[in-house]
Amino acid sequence: MRILKGIGAIVLALVLYFALWPVPIEPVAWDAPTDQGLTGVFAENDRLAKAKVVSLGEHNGPEDIAVAFDDRLYAGTEDGKIISFDSTGSDVQVFADVGGRPLGLEFVGGYLYVANSFEGLQRVRKDGATVTLVSEFEGTPIPYADDLAVADDGTVYFSDASTKFGAREWQGTYSASLLDIVEHGGHGRILKYDPFANQTSLVMDGLNFANGVAISDDQQYLLIAETGSYRIHRYWLDGPDAGSSEVILDNLPGFPDNINNGRNGRFWVGLIAPRVKILDDTSGDPFARKIMQRMPPFLRPQAEISTHLIAIDGNGEVLMNLQDSAATFPNVTGAIETDRDIILTSLFGSDFARLSKDDL
Repeated sequence: MRILKGIGAIVLALVLYFALWPVPIEPVAWDAPTDQGLTGVFAENDRLAKAKVVSLGEHNGPEDIAVAFDDRLYAGTEDGKIISFDSTGSDVQVFADVGGRPLGLEFVGGYLYVANSFEGLQRVRKDGATVTLVSEFEGTPIPYADDLAVADDGTVYFSDASTKFGAREWQGTYSASLLDIVEHGGHGRILKYDPFANQTSLVMDGLNFANGVAISDDQQYLLIAETGSYRIHRYWLDGPDAGSSEVILDNLPGFPDNINNGRNGRFWVGLIAPRVKILDDTSGDPFARKIMQRMPPFLRPQAEISTHLIAIDGNGEVLMNLQDSAATFPNVTGAIETDRDIILTSLFGSDFARLSKDDL
């Protein structure tokens, strides 16, 4: 009898724990589109299998790469450094220490602009001197600056991935992103920094993990990755639809991350991981997602290993679908395009990958 009572007490404690234990998320019900998987324009292939993985030694987490005025490549690292190197990964040098966790990078007019998930929007001179341009908006800190695009007139558009789950507060960009995506509370936004007026304004909000940002070559619109909803938005900056937005690519088979301009008007989008079935299945059940969050960390949804990169045009048409079923270079955040190569980036590890256009 005592044993039965003990078992009953344990069962009751577990039930109460999974039903009532406080968690940081308040999940919102939504209707996830049916995952079509790797079919149609996203059919599985091995077009990235020939990409060469290049080590950066002790420098971890080259989440984004920018090409500079000196034709060298620049990347941010987990320990707050900006490093530079050549296309072979040789001659690695520390260019600047910007602190925090630098993510999106873009060179314009001899300056490097940085979306720093801990610090906000930064600008770095050629000598490595760093200034923080925007660290708060309307009196509150920017908790998760993620990616950016700089217009020809110097205006900077950048994503604040989640106003609720900040990268510093939640011990890193990855853990914070998981919380925001599971909650699906629409905490992401796009901000605009005017360097001449030194003012920041809101462009778009209500996004479920606002991520990649790119501006069209003709400066007419932005493309924005909404990671938690598997889709790409087009936001009009000019013309009759200025100030409005539309979804141009929906129901992606993975989580879209960075968006970078390529050649001939195309944009590169990294699908950092395939969709997670349990997240889609529980999209309309907030209570189930709370229970999920009460499970041990290793049982909660995580980014699965894959290698997937797509190129799209400004209307959302998929121009290229590049994958590697062996995931030799896993969890691609995005890519930049040079005359000769496609350079792939990742949030994890100390490598980047280079695919010669001759191998496309």
